[in-house]
Amino acid sequence: MFDLIVVGGGAAGFFGAIQAASIKAGMNVLILEKSSKLLAKVKVSGGGRCNVTHHEFQPKALAHHYPRGEKMLRSLFQKFQTKDVVDWFAERGIALKAEPDGRMFPITDSSQTIIDCFLQEATKLKIEIRQHTTAAKLEQTQDGLCVTTQIGEKLYARKILVATGGHPQRESYQWLEDAGHAITPLVPSLFTFNDSSKRFVPLMGVSVDQALVKIAGTKFSQAGPVLITHWGLSGPAVIKLSAWAAEWLHEKKYEFTVLVSWIGDVKEEEVRTMLLSLKQARPKLKVYNEAQFKLPNRLWIKLCEESEIEESKVWGEMSNRQINKLTEQLIRCTFHMKGKTTYKEEFVTCGGVDLTEVNIETMESKKTPGLFFAGEVLNLDGETGGFNFQAAWTTAWVAAQKIAGK
Repeated sequence: MFDLIVVGGGAAGFFGAIQAASIKAGMNVLILEKSSKLLAKVKVSGGGRCNVTHHEFQPKALAHHYPRGEKMLRSLFQKFQTKDVVDWFAERGIALKAEPDGRMFPITDSSQTIIDCFLQEATKLKIEIRQHTTAAKLEQTQDGLCVTTQIGEKLYARKILVATGGHPQRESYQWLEDAGHAITPLVPSLFTFNDSSKRFVPLMGVSVDQALVKIAGTKFSQAGPVLITHWGLSGPAVIKLSAWAAEWLHEKKYEFTVLVSWIGDVKEEEVRTMLLSLKQARPKLKVYNEAQFKLPNRLWIKLCEESEIEESKVWGEMSNRQINKLTEQLIRCTFHMKGKTTYKEEFVTCGGVDLTEVNIETMESKKTPGLFFAGEVLNLDGETGGFNFQAAWTTAWVAAQKIAGK
């Protein structure tokens, strides 16, 4: 009989196991991992540097970065948030640094630093780890709970923490559904958009720091950097937009129209006035020769081409129609998207265990006493930038407090 079995050897699983065993000395803890790799997502996160968390220390502002789970996390971040994560790693000799966009990494710039820390803590606390072991069935017993593995082995525990992460396949949640838990629809989050026309492909690699990306016919929009790729559009604004619109985009089978303002949230009349003033002030200057609005030259030329402006055209010869078309390209450049592409290795699933079935003060199941949840197995996900790891650390920490009887 184990005091605690943790199902899932990822970020939330390890952190929950370590927290519980740290609180209650001599606790008998077992981590089950279905694959051969421990902390696999930690390894690949942030291009192998591990984006541990985000530089935001106000619980309400931090929670605002979660399309699913914001209300619950606003409460939980009062208990354990970014500062607590930074302090926890610092106590173990690992300093974190913040980059200009708010992402936080170990100063070593290596995810192995985080992995080694967790493995050392687990060894120190005598936490047992079994790989190639999948939970197939969950039952309540007289003394607690029983997990049956894929080979029929029965493992008994007083408490169980499920931290299996997010999965696009519903079969991964079947054992939890069989145990009585509702699973909300599972759809991808954090992805890039595929442009069906590919007309901007020659510009791949060109980026704009302050663009505004909207999904036509909806209220979904995000501001920030946009990157033109060989398949369409990427960059933080696009990735964030995919998270907030994940369910809507799934319903539309990823066929939708995107409107990009390459110059951010600027009023149409302001843009038109600026272009007309150029016509007056610099009539002999070739339109192609000097990019306006601090845009990259290649992008400016492409927008001029899309506006049917000849390469030889000077500002003084610009017709009102061409001014209007260029204004349109600058603030409502249209892309007809068809499909999506996974953003690096940082795939995230929207959907999971229904939050209404979990006590948000303790992360314990309302249906099965002694059963706890942490991380992305829940219907809980954030934008890119360290937010999903922060949710994993926080939910695992909260669960561990109750599990260890604190």
